[in-house]
Amino acid sequence: MVSKRSVVLCADDFGLADGVSRGIAELAEAGRISATGAVTNMPGWRRNAPLLEPLKGRIGIGLHLNLTTGRPLGAMPQLAPGGVFPPLGTLMAKALRRRVPADEVRGEIARQLDAFVEHHGEPPAFVDGHQHVHVLPVVRRALIEELTERGYAGRLWLRDPSDGPAAILRRPVGRRKAFVVQALAAGFAGDVRASGFGTNEGFSGFAPLDLSIPVDRIFAAAFSHLGPKPVVMCHPGYVDDELRSLDPALDSRREERDYLGSDAFPALLEKCGARLSPRPGG
Repeated sequence: MVSKRSVVLCADDFGLADGVSRGIAELAEAGRISATGAVTNMPGWRRNAPLLEPLKGRIGIGLHLNLTTGRPLGAMPQLAPGGVFPPLGTLMAKALRRRVPADEVRGEIARQLDAFVEHHGEPPAFVDGHQHVHVLPVVRRALIEELTERGYAGRLWLRDPSDGPAAILRRPVGRRKAFVVQALAAGFAGDVRASGFGTNEGFSGFAPLDLSIPVDRIFAAAFSHLGPKPVVMCHPGYVDDELRSLDPALDSRREERDYLGSDAFPALLEKCGARLSPRPGG
């Protein structure tokens, strides 16, 4: 009997909106995803955290660190002077010039971790970032330092959103985004491992710029050319008014939810020789 490749299929954005949270929880209950990351600065986290209670021990439940959507959980006079996070482009430009206030970022990381533990009852199984902000300069160091001070080294893993150039080129979907994130994440895996944290090896699931590509082709590409300990990200959910006010990508969330809940998805896993796991290499 040939053993199957373990793959973490992580649904991002739990807590972003009620419809997203409900869709993720339903897919997790059905065994169609194996991890989810929670945005704990959003009001939807407090409302929907109880949905994860019966899923403890069955899926990986982590912190989806957020510095670009909604409001911070505390004052950030330099990064968010109006009480609202900057868009990704603004944050990225400041981070690349090392003009992000490290003390403010670390304080917000601590608050989001505290909010996770307060409503989930235990530390996160992993940490990643909304729009991959956790790998940005200044942010990554603040994150590693905060997690280390809390004694989390060896207890949780951090998501590396990069992959090898050959694997990216062989996937026909999302190459441009994948290469941009790969450049931003340069050195991240080494920093993580040097600090005593585990990470994945292989990452995919970038959405295409061409919105006409069918969802089954997107997932087929994401589950191809997998690394030794791969993570595939996804963004399923139901569309509601709360989501409409936050995110223009509505159809893709609905289509991903429908595909993952269909018979086509387990058929893809069987074809790829993959099984879902809550942690890399698990």
